[in-house]
Amino acid sequence: MVFRLSAARRLVVKIGSALLVDAQTGALRSDWLAGLAQDVAAARARGTEVVLVSSGSIALGRRVLGLPPAALSLEQSQAAAAVGQIRLARAYEEALAPHGITAAQVLVTLEDTQDRRRYLNSRATLETLINLGAVPIVNENDTVATDEIRYGDNDRLAAQIAVTTGADHLVLLSDVDGFYSANPFTDPAARRFDVVDRVTPQIEAMAGEGVSGLSKGGMRTKIMAARTATAGGCAMVIGQGSVARPLAAIEAGAPCTWFAPQGDPQTARKRWIAAMKPRGTIRVDAGAAQALDSGKSLLPAGVTAVEGRFGRGEAVAIAGPDGALLGTGLVRYTAEEAQAIRGRKSTEIAALLGYPGRAALVHRDDMAI
Repeated sequence: MVFRLSAARRLVVKIGSALLVDAQTGALRSDWLAGLAQDVAAARARGTEVVLVSSGSIALGRRVLGLPPAALSLEQSQAAAAVGQIRLARAYEEALAPHGITAAQVLVTLEDTQDRRRYLNSRATLETLINLGAVPIVNENDTVATDEIRYGDNDRLAAQIAVTTGADHLVLLSDVDGFYSANPFTDPAARRFDVVDRVTPQIEAMAGEGVSGLSKGGMRTKIMAARTATAGGCAMVIGQGSVARPLAAIEAGAPCTWFAPQGDPQTARKRWIAAMKPRGTIRVDAGAAQALDSGKSLLPAGVTAVEGRFGRGEAVAIAGPDGALLGTGLVRYTAEEAQAIRGRKSTEIAALLGYPGRAALVHRDDMAI
C-alpha cells in the first residue's frame, strides 16, 4: 500500500514543544513555524482540510514568568500555560495570516472526549470551524486540567482529535524519523519500519521512551496514538519534525513510518456507534424512515414517540412505524427536550425550548443505520 499526504481529505498534525520552542532559550522558533505554515497553506490549496494539535504553551509561558528549568508544580504549570496560551495562539495567527488563513484556538481536556455531551459539542465546534475555512489549533487546557483529567501528552490527544473529526491522515512530527525496533539514539542496530500494518504486542514491546527535554511523549505514547487512530480508520505517520518544511519533506519521500488504517473513518465511527447500548428509543414515521435509509439526518418532524430517559450525546435506538429497529444514533437533545419538539418543524425549536437548538435530533454522521 502506498501512502501519500497529498491524498488526505482531512489531516491532523501534531506539533511538540521541542519543535516549536528552543530548548536552550525558551524562545519560539519562528522560522520553523513559518515553514510549517507554508506546508499548511500548500495542503489547503490542494483541497485538504487541516487541524493542528500543538504543544508549547507551558514552554513559552515559563520563560516569560521566569520559572526555573526544573520540573514545575501543577500550579506553576497552570500559571505558565495561562501566559503561554496567549503567545502560542498569537504565533499561529501571525504565521498563518500571510497565507490568508484564519487560526482558531480550541482548548480541550480529557473529559471533553470521555463525556458524550462534551464530545458532541467539541466535534460540532471543530466541524464548524473547518467548514468556515479556519484552521483549529488544538491544545490541552493546561490551565484547568489536573492530573486526573489530563491526556498528559499530545500524541494521544492528536489521535483522539483525528478520530473525533473523522480525519483520514494523522502526522506526528517527532525528534526521530519514524518508528524503530529499538531506541536509535542508544542502539546502533535499531532498524526503522517503513510501514506497520497493525499495532501488535510485539510492536508495543519495541517502543521505548523519548529523550527530548521539553517533550512529555515518548515512542510509547506514539504507539498508543497509532492504535487509537488506525482503529478509527485513520492512517498515521511518524516523521522527522525538525526540518524546515516537515510536511513537504514527508510528501517528497523523506524517511518515516506509516501505520496502516483498519478500514476508513466513517465505517469505524458507525461501528463504534452501533456497538453502544441504547438508553432509550425514538420512533419515527414512514417518511422519516425512508429519509434515514437514503442517508439523511433525523429531524424532529418525523418523530412520533420518545421512550426512555437519556441525556444529550447518549445512544438511542431508532425504530420505524412498525417497531422494527432501524439503527442507533447519538441524540442531540435530552429525552425531555426530544419529547417537547417531536413532530414539530426545526424552525419551531427555539420557541418550544426557549433557546435555539440544532436542526437535527440525530445527525447522520452520528447514526449507524
